[in-house]
Amino acid sequence: MLDDQLPVPRYAHPGDAGADLVTSIDVDLPPLGRATVPTGVSIALPDGYAAFVHPRSGLASRHGVTIVNAPGTVDAGYRGEIQVTLLNTDPEQPVHLRRGDRIAQLVVQKVERARFVRAERLPGSHRGDGGFGSSGGWASAPAPRD
Repeated sequence: MLDDQLPVPRYAHPGDAGADLVTSIDVDLPPLGRATVPTGVSIALPDGYAAFVHPRSGLASRHGVTIVNAPGTVDAGYRGEIQVTLLNTDPEQPVHLRRGDRIAQLVVQKVERARFVRAERLPGSHRGDGGFGSSGGWASAPAPRD
């Protein structure tokens, strides 16, 4: 902890995947504004792990606050303060956050490292090179009949 007056990240409920991160400063997010907010936390993860900073659903639903690069990645070798770039998506209302307010969730996960190699071509698959929208959804659904 970089600030002894702030709580250590903790899980709100048994079984939660994300531990709460709080802001170490007061911050005002104007409509459609963003700010990089310090949390007063730095961590040391073992090799083979990473932490991912996710938005809080309550801030998103009540105030339209999200994280610009969600999820943010904290690599095992990073030792600096975890900071969160918050975005107020509301076009009219500012959001006022006070020191100690919960602003994000930290999810720690085991990660695999890939070995990348050059290839002339890739093996086939059912999906092929289908990208955005290739699995269907409302935009590609047929129009209703009268």
